[in-house]
Amino acid sequence: MKKITLFITLFISGTFSSTFLVSSSPAIHHEERSLEDHIIEMVSTNVSNAEKDLPQRDVLSYGIKGYFKLQEEGKIPQGKPLTVIDFTLPSSEKRMWIIDMHDGSILHHGHVSHGRNSGDLMAQKFSNISSSYMSSLGFYLTAETYQGKHGYSLRLDGLERGFNDKARDRAIVIHGADYAKEEFIVQTGRLGRSLGCPALPHEIAAEVIDMIKDKSVLFIFGNDQEYLQKSNILNS
Repeated sequence: MKKITLFITLFISGTFSSTFLVSSSPAIHHEERSLEDHIIEMVSTNVSNAEKDLPQRDVLSYGIKGYFKLQEEGKIPQGKPLTVIDFTLPSSEKRMWIIDMHDGSILHHGHVSHGRNSGDLMAQKFSNISSSYMSSLGFYLTAETYQGKHGYSLRLDGLERGFNDKARDRAIVIHGADYAKEEFIVQTGRLGRSLGCPALPHEIAAEVIDMIKDKSVLFIFGNDQEYLQKSNILNS
């Protein structure tokens, strides 16, 4: 029990060693699961206090598991947040969360669009193929910002072969869009759709991009059993 408490304390203070995670001993795996639960409890408490919606527990757990793995591999710097997009929810609902992984606070909770060929109200189909105009599932690292046809935008690098590793080639980026606003939902019953990008309301896009740019983890989840079975990150 002392080891679990120490591990949680070291993680939150940002000084933990990845050697805690790479050991194959059953005790260490138990500690890792306990840390996931601890972060989830912190998120739940913060969300409840702020009267916001909580990500579904299994989706949040998947995101945290992947975050820890990527941190263990040295792919993300200390202090970076975790972004979770849950495409099992309709686009009329807020389905994007940015989570501070030190204290479990919700830095942002808002709307995000899916690809036009993934579905109308619900995203039901996903693809890694160019010109499919579908969203892609899995873990990404955020990359550099740039000014493009949609204004201030953020490039993404997909980390999962066969699911999202063509993201940069497909120009799948985070950008602002008028069709991602709540007003669009009032008019049509759903958000407008992108060409595969997770598009945000224009008025908050720049703030969100600056919050998560430069190698933070983005996890996009959807109803897809193949992804759950074959994800190299979730099944490692």
